[in-house]
Amino acid sequence: MSTVELSRSGQAATLTLTAKKGSMPPAFWTELPQALAELGSARVLVIRGQDIFSAGLDVQATLPAIQQSGDFWGAVQPMQDALNAVAALDIPVIAAVHGHCIGAGLELIAACDLRLCSADAQFSLPEVRLGLVADLGGLQRLPDIIGRGRTAHLALTGAPIDARTAERWGLVTGVLETPATLFASVEALAGQLAELEPHALKGTKQVLRDALQLEEGLRQAGEWNAAALAAQARPR
Repeated sequence: MSTVELSRSGQAATLTLTAKKGSMPPAFWTELPQALAELGSARVLVIRGQDIFSAGLDVQATLPAIQQSGDFWGAVQPMQDALNAVAALDIPVIAAVHGHCIGAGLELIAACDLRLCSADAQFSLPEVRLGLVADLGGLQRLPDIIGRGRTAHLALTGAPIDARTAERWGLVTGVLETPATLFASVEALAGQLAELEPHALKGTKQVLRDALQLEEGLRQAGEWNAAALAAQARPR
């Protein structure tokens, strides 16, 4: 049984986490990048769960396999690469979170561009309670989203935060009353983004991703627009 399902509606694609409780067993880390490779001409990607968003890494299936192999990096690097592939997409990626978003699930949405949730959502980074360090990009990406202090609170306590706290912290940019209204809102947002100029979206993501110092960043944005306008002016 697949752990992800990719569907299309016009130029918007939706990636649904289909394993029980959106968990991430070993197969997930190969099936996720395979699904991303099939996006084709999609202009926006929505990532969502089914009964909840994600219970995170399937620890019972994953840790024994890693311990038995004795090759920690050989197991973890493909997981890191999979989430890096989400962050590296040139199209906008929207996370639609309902219910629990735990551990690797939180690290997955940190690799997305936009995050919205329903009022029942809870977010946590509980690896410290398992005697581990979050190692799939959360400690690197979350400080840019919610700040170092709030990231430290999540990572050092392992305690969950609710939807309104996540909104106040800037982890999500909107809280919808129910999962149904969340998915409808995200579908509408995805449709709006899909209508925008792809090159402009790609350039905006690149400038945000590079996060250069002010002077360099201004030049980067200006050079991107100069190239785009020159291309538009060429005879076809």
